[in-house]
Amino acid sequence: MWQKPIKKTLFVLNVDNYAPEITEVTYPLLKHYAKKIGADFYEIRERKFPGWPPVYEKLQIYELAQEMGNDWNIYIDADALIHPNLMDLTNHISKDTVLHNGKDVADNRWVYDRFFQRDGRHIGSCNWFTIGSDWCIELWKPLDDLTLDEAIANIYPVVSELNSIIIPSHLIDDYVLSRNIAKYGLKFTTTHDIFKTFGYARDAMVWHIYAATIEQKVLEMKKVLKTWNLI
Repeated sequence: MWQKPIKKTLFVLNVDNYAPEITEVTYPLLKHYAKKIGADFYEIRERKFPGWPPVYEKLQIYELAQEMGNDWNIYIDADALIHPNLMDLTNHISKDTVLHNGKDVADNRWVYDRFFQRDGRHIGSCNWFTIGSDWCIELWKPLDDLTLDEAIANIYPVVSELNSIIIPSHLIDDYVLSRNIAKYGLKFTTTHDIFKTFGYARDAMVWHIYAATIEQKVLEMKKVLKTWNLI
């Protein structure tokens, strides 16, 4: 019996021609991963939310994924390294569950509203590596009940972030996805949980740092690639 092929897309955000010295290192690995898991590779390059922080453009996935007819949506930051051995993580989660690389304690960083309080799981999104199916597309739904100023007023970076380059508006995508997980009661898991099942270290096949300059990231990437025997 003929079965409809599973449609997957790996999204990256690259507005304003983000850091070519980084993407020339990360893109070959990201494109390799997309090919390995049978996913299209799609760059979000156009601004759709003028006046909002650039990271908010990740929420274009909400409409893009539905227009594309995707079964699975994978989002990975353009400055993340993905080991060539990484498995197809869509094989390891149900369509009713969303996946992040890890999670934070939500009320370390966000002011709670009734959605966080009702949900009670205290899930703080680490939205640099995120997977969700068409069943859970609300994960990326843009805000429709808060203004930008109201959302930013609910964001409190932790001390280590404030001591780096991070300001509250930089975290608005993490805040919105955290809130959507709570608001829509989305089931949740992490790559850390999956890696633990198979005896892998939590950072065995994915790498990302965010509270660092471009120059610092490039230096650390070279160290990681050497550890992975890729240079």
